[in-house]
Amino acid sequence: MAAAAVQSGVTQPPNPTVYVRNLEERIKIDDLKEALTEIFSEYGNVIDLVAKKNLKAKGQAFVVFEDVEAAERAIKEVQGFELFDKPMLLDYAKTRSDATVHREGNEEEFELHKRRRLAEKERKQAHQAAEEQKKLKRPAGATAPDAAATRPTKATRGAGLKSSNPGAGAVVPEEYLPPNKILFVQNLPEDYDVDGLTAIFGRFEGFREVRLVPGRKGIAFVEYEAEAGAISAKESTSGMGLGAESKPIKVVYQRQ
Repeated sequence: MAAAAVQSGVTQPPNPTVYVRNLEERIKIDDLKEALTEIFSEYGNVIDLVAKKNLKAKGQAFVVFEDVEAAERAIKEVQGFELFDKPMLLDYAKTRSDATVHREGNEEEFELHKRRRLAEKERKQAHQAAEEQKKLKRPAGATAPDAAATRPTKATRGAGLKSSNPGAGAVVPEEYLPPNKILFVQNLPEDYDVDGLTAIFGRFEGFREVRLVPGRKGIAFVEYEAEAGAISAKESTSGMGLGAESKPIKVVYQRQ
């Protein structure tokens, strides 16, 4: 490895997790993790290393050390060093890693940390989906609508329905709706009643009630006292197989 003339680039306060970017994206994940582990293990005990192959996470990794001092040494020594012919750019991670929270806190703190991280991830997905819908809302180069077209219209009732007004705001797909305390459950077997659903969803923190929709089969609303319970329930039950055919249910957040 040869050192590159790179500025420190450190913008975050010191913590045990090092954020590594500008990694070679064509290298297999297993090979990349092996190389990173070999390099960073020289500076301290590495308790976790996260690198993913999905598009948005390519070229990045998180190296979790046992202590802050090891992370400081690594950033000082490895900053700008080349790996697979590309200089690594290092900074401290913006948030504590799962491994750090699990090691330093108790189970309750760890679960709370995971729920917050998941909620933040889903909020970002919802925002990105809304932005993409806005881009598709009107063709490029289209003239601005006149005053009549931009007058506000009454909101359409019902989840997932789009307004017929071309100037109306984009509708976020239900898979990317931001977290809230009410879940919308779909594809339920017809023989599942309130008691059956309560047995499934009632085991999560802050459960309040299950509401069926009169005259509509296969759907229900599940309410919790706070977002945290709804987040845990959604993650644990989405895609769960119910009924004789084990048909997977769909669980999303209620559209606000």
